Amino acid sequence: MKISVIISFHGEDMYICDCLDSLKEQTFTQFETIIVLSGKGREKLTDDILENYKDMAIKTIDSSEETVSAARNAGMAAAEGEYIVFLDSDDYLEKTFLENMYGIASEKGCDMVFGRILYTWYKRSIFLAEDVEKSDKEDSDDDAATEHDKDASDEEVLVYDFEINEGDSEEVKHKKIADAAARYLVLKRKNMGNITVLGNIYSAEFLKKNNITFDESLEYFCDMPFIARVLNADPVMFGDRQICYIKRRHNDPIHYPSHLQSVSKDDFDYRIKAYKTAVEPLEKGSFLRCQFEKKLVAYYSTVAAPAIRKNEDKVWRKKRAAIMGELLADIDPSVIKESKRYRRKLIAAAAAGDTDKVCKIIGRRNAVNMMIAIIKGPKRDRKIKDLVYKHRYIAKPMSENTVLFESFFGKSYSDSPKYIFEKLNEMYPGKYNCVWILDKKTNLPYPAKQIKRFSFAYYKYLATSKYIVFNSRQPKSFVKRKGNVFLETWHGTPLKKLVFDMDEVVSASPMYKKTFYIQSRSWDYLVAANGFSDEVFRRAFDYDKVMLKYGYPRNDILHADNKEQIADSIKAKIGIPKDKKVIIYAPTWRDDEYYDSGKYKFTLKLDLKQMQQELGDEYVVLLRTHYFIADNLDTTGMEGFAYNLSKYDDIAELYLISDILITDYSSVFFDYANLKRPMLFFTYDLDKYRDVLRGFYIDMET
Repeated sequence: MKISVIISFHGEDMYICDCLDSLKEQTFTQFETIIVLSGKGREKLTDDILENYKDMAIKTIDSSEETVSAARNAGMAAAEGEYIVFLDSDDYLEKTFLENMYGIASEKGCDMVFGRILYTWYKRSIFLAEDVEKSDKEDSDDDAATEHDKDASDEEVLVYDFEINEGDSEEVKHKKIADAAARYLVLKRKNMGNITVLGNIYSAEFLKKNNITFDESLEYFCDMPFIARVLNADPVMFGDRQICYIKRRHNDPIHYPSHLQSVSKDDFDYRIKAYKTAVEPLEKGSFLRCQFEKKLVAYYSTVAAPAIRKNEDKVWRKKRAAIMGELLADIDPSVIKESKRYRRKLIAAAAAGDTDKVCKIIGRRNAVNMMIAIIKGPKRDRKIKDLVYKHRYIAKPMSENTVLFESFFGKSYSDSPKYIFEKLNEMYPGKYNCVWILDKKTNLPYPAKQIKRFSFAYYKYLATSKYIVFNSRQPKSFVKRKGNVFLETWHGTPLKKLVFDMDEVVSASPMYKKTFYIQSRSWDYLVAANGFSDEVFRRAFDYDKVMLKYGYPRNDILHADNKEQIADSIKAKIGIPKDKKVIIYAPTWRDDEYYDSGKYKFTLKLDLKQMQQELGDEYVVLLRTHYFIADNLDTTGMEGFAYNLSKYDDIAELYLISDILITDYSSVFFDYANLKRPMLFFTYDLDKYRDVLRGFYIDMET
């Protein structure tokens, strides 16, 4: 057996098939797969799953221990291959990974070959089939640590910086590759959590001869000491950036966190224990040890020192400050010399045990960085207002009778907030001070202050209003105050899957699930139009507060006693001839077609010219795209037939004047159904939308 692939499986059944499929399709076949089962892995790796891979040489073994380190050690003990590859059960390999790795290792007699890690948010089928982002930029997989050693490299892309020249001796070649490996595998990783054994191949004989295993006392960050021991044993190595390991990021850290996402944010003790274990056997002043010490400096200056300043408890100010001071006092002088001036001061203060000085340095640094970010960074005005919001407006008294309304991010006076506002004023005239977030001046039927989104006034009322009525999510900077009442009306009965019911997030916001979870914790009440929505919202939003199952206020107009008269006045306002029937086309957006977050592309697939030729004598067409869509539809030459009403405030009014609806996967059809008028579903990309992008709650075709 040439290679043993070791997989530690703890029960991540939503990922394991992608992992095994990538092995099944390898161009190199002389390998065995060892799956080490622990935790829920024993019950999740079913016979039905294994049946799909019966032609592969798969061994499953049980591990009595739950840690990744113990599982990998068990796999190594059972391995029969000449070389070992570690593969996480949520990742996958490019088809030629094993072939190329073994080819280099056997040809050059390597003890270790290191490849390249590509990061993706997507499952394998999307990664292979679509033009998705494929990057070797490392996003921190664990929220607690975002340290990046800018002193070591300002480059985001990880490159191999060794160049073998014809005249180099074997000793020079060896040193060049060894130093490059230390830089790439340790220093240039974005943080300690990204120092990994993955993406490499190891000689089983080399590991055994040097007694290199994983430290089973480490619950997290066990890769760091393993890599340190491998590199310290002076292996024969080579690197090839063309050999790619696909590391899959988890976009649902709430329910399905990765291994490092599962550790609490307070992971200081785990990190420091792993660091100490890693550097303990390394010679002081050696090139390899200095790379680890530079990572420690980066961690201290960007994570630990700010935490010491922020947390005044004894754990940080006394115990952990002392631990860091002792470690930093022991690093090589060359590491300090190569650090920037700010970090040198910080290291000196920590080593001297002067915690007060550490806090002052961090405070000054924060102030400088804040000013630089405001002056030079993008969205400067927003950052200034955000600071004013958090440090001034939040401290103001709450206005007990103020109600803040917003519909579709301030783009329109519409939807359920509109009808709640009008009914509130009808039932309690003059009782409440109403404030509307509207980016364009609008004639309102009742008195209300109008403010623009992200203005100073916006932040002021966001901070001080007792009641908030939105139909979409609030900004991420929102701070829920004691006594504030947040009514989330939402904006549709779902056909397409939402948030935690989605298998994949292929939109412009990969961390959509986590962001949504945080934002929805501020909602006190959520409106559901029906029992179906009630059930879906509770599960998909992970919502456990009060659900208001009263129907959507925005649909009242569709049942008004005088809806015919209302429709006539709307037609007259728009300029639609009374003798023409009205078709409304209201499609949704496509998650994978976007310019930026919240700004989606859309290509009109209707043949308006043909429709005009066939239907123009009797019909007109109203085009109404989703509020996320940034593209402006071109109706030049269609005057009098096609009306682009994408900016029209209230789509419910357009329902009322329409004789037939054409849509795709939008929730508009649930609302339009109140009128009991014909609907057509123009689903030209049904397979992709259903099977790849979103998935549905109901079978449209049935």
